[in-house]
Amino acid sequence: MPSSQNTRRHPFVPFDSNLFRTPQVNTASVIEVQNIWHTYNQGSGTKVGAAANALQNVTFNVMPGEIFGLLGPNGGGKTTLFRILSTLLSPASGHARILGEDVVLSAAKVRNRVGIVFQTQSLDRKLSVTENLIHQGHLYGMRGTSLRNRIQQVLEQFRLIERASERVETLSEGMKRRVELAKGFLHKPRVLLLDEPSTGLDPGARLDFWRYLEVLNKVEGATVLLTTHFMDEAEKCHRLAILDKGKLVAMGSPEALKTSVGGDVIVVRTRNPEAMSHALRERFGDPVATVGDTIRIERPKGHEFVAELFEAFPGRIEAVTVSKPSLEDVFIHQTGHVFWDEDSKSQNLN
Repeated sequence: MPSSQNTRRHPFVPFDSNLFRTPQVNTASVIEVQNIWHTYNQGSGTKVGAAANALQNVTFNVMPGEIFGLLGPNGGGKTTLFRILSTLLSPASGHARILGEDVVLSAAKVRNRVGIVFQTQSLDRKLSVTENLIHQGHLYGMRGTSLRNRIQQVLEQFRLIERASERVETLSEGMKRRVELAKGFLHKPRVLLLDEPSTGLDPGARLDFWRYLEVLNKVEGATVLLTTHFMDEAEKCHRLAILDKGKLVAMGSPEALKTSVGGDVIVVRTRNPEAMSHALRERFGDPVATVGDTIRIERPKGHEFVAELFEAFPGRIEAVTVSKPSLEDVFIHQTGHVFWDEDSKSQNLN
C-alpha cells in the first residue's frame, strides 16, 4: 500500500484529525466507498511523484434521495472514482458498493441497477432520439410493448416528443444532454451516476439540465452522484466530497462547508505579498496565508478590519476585497492553494 504523504494544511486552522479518520459507513447507504486507493501504472513501472496515487484512502457514503457531488479540479481524482463506481475500473485496494452490491465482485448486477451518463456523449448521432432509446432498452433486456410504453414516458418526461423522430446530430448540445439523461433513466434505476454532466453546455442549457435532474431526484426519488468542477453546480448538491490530488479534504453540505471557514474572507493585493504577510502577522498576530500573488485572511467582521489594514499600512495596499466564504474559499482553506493552480492544470488524472 502506498504511504500517505503529509497532508497539506491551510495555516488558518489547526489540523483536524477527525477530518481524515475513517468514518463509519452507514448500513442504509445507497453508495458506500471505503478506503479506496488507486495507483496508475505507466509502462513497466509506476509513475513517481504525487500524481501516481490517483486516489488515497477515500471513504464516504451517499444516503437515499441525496444529490451528492464530487467536487475537485482536474487531477483531483473524481473521474477515477467515477470509473470505479461505474464498474469500468477496479481499485487497487478498498471497496465500493452500490445498493449493497460490490462494484467489482457484482459488476453485472450494479450495471443493471444504475443509470450512467458519461462526460463523453454515448449517443448514435445518425439515429433518431427514439432509435437511441430503443437500443438502450435492448441493452437492459426491455422489449415489445413495455419498452414502447416506457420510451413514450421518458419522451414526455424530458419534453422530447416533438424531437423523437429527429436525428441526434441535428439537436443542440443541451437537447443531446437531455436525451443522455433520458437514456440513463430509461430502465428506472434507483441510482444515477453522472460524470461532469454540464460540460459543454451554455448557462441556459445547464439550468435546463438541472431542472430535469432535480425532478428525477424529488419526484422519482432517484439518488444522484455526480462529478463537477463548477462551483455553482456544486451549490445545488445536498452534500459534497471535495477531492484534491487523490485525497478527500472535506465533506458536508455546501452551507456547512462554508461555515467551517470561519469569518469573512479578506483578500489583499500588494506589490510584495511575502513581506506584507510577515508584516501583517507581526502587527495583528492573526493567521495569514499567501496564495498565489494575494494575501488571504479569515476574520469575523471583515469590513471593520479593512479600515485597520489601511491605517496600519498606508500606501502599501493596492486592493482589498471582503466577501462571505464561497466553496472555492473552502477549497483554499483546506488545501492552501487555489482551485485551478498550475499543478491541477497539468494533471490528467482527473
